[in-house]
Amino acid sequence: MSRALPKYNKRRVAIIGGVAAVALSGAVIAGSALAGETSKSTNTQAARTKASPGTVNCPAVAPSLPAIPASAKAEVDRNLALLDTQIAEANKRLVDTVGQGGANFAQNAIIGPLKDKRVATINRIATAIGRTAAKPTGLDSLAPCTLNAGGAAGGGAAASPSASPTQQAGGNTGNTGNTGNTGNTNAAGTVSCPAVAPSLPAIPASAKAEVDRNLALLDTQIAEANKRLVDTVGQGGPNFAQNAIVGPLKDKRVATINRIATAIGRTAAKPQGLDSLAACTLNK
Repeated sequence: MSRALPKYNKRRVAIIGGVAAVALSGAVIAGSALAGETSKSTNTQAARTKASPGTVNCPAVAPSLPAIPASAKAEVDRNLALLDTQIAEANKRLVDTVGQGGANFAQNAIIGPLKDKRVATINRIATAIGRTAAKPTGLDSLAPCTLNAGGAAGGGAAASPSASPTQQAGGNTGNTGNTGNTGNTNAAGTVSCPAVAPSLPAIPASAKAEVDRNLALLDTQIAEANKRLVDTVGQGGPNFAQNAIVGPLKDKRVATINRIATAIGRTAAKPQGLDSLAACTLNK
């Protein structure tokens, strides 16, 4: 009996050793699979976060202003602060929309509309100063902004060797595919804007040419918006037309209507409340 015990112990050790080996092999395989999954997950996450949305770069307006009358200071300061807010909002949209739209999404839906907003805001600054002093001219040249892709100065810094063609071109990285505009796939639609001329007061003879020119510009802006609706069918997401065409059209109309009111106001009472005519709707 005592001699049979060692053999039993040997078999027991062998069985336990075999089980341990199987368990160890399973752990190694599982560990390798998990490591591979982790690596894959890490690489996927890196691919998602590698592209940078960039930031907008806009010229400073304050240094180009003349002496600001005390009566205009509050309004000027308010609009200078609004210019900063507009830039911050544009930068946030660049972050929020990475991966949306086509290669030109950032330019069409963010940078272009930002310029139109800045034109209207800068115009209000000039108008405020012009009420009691010489109205500054040429400030509209400060409205356009550029896109610093991936944090590089727009057009100034060399592109990184690892940057994609979209990054090197200064576009919104990640916007490399057009996923389809589910809200604008069947028909382009048209924009519908309130008429401005019927709401104008008597126009002084000295302002008539400028008013007529800007009324014609309002019609041109509508025609351009309708053409863009046709040209961009199928582009962007469901809100593309609203964000990239109808919204920017409103900003353009605000600036144009403001010029009409300013022209009349030089020699007569400046009409008020015309900005309410700026917003347009999309007819599907």
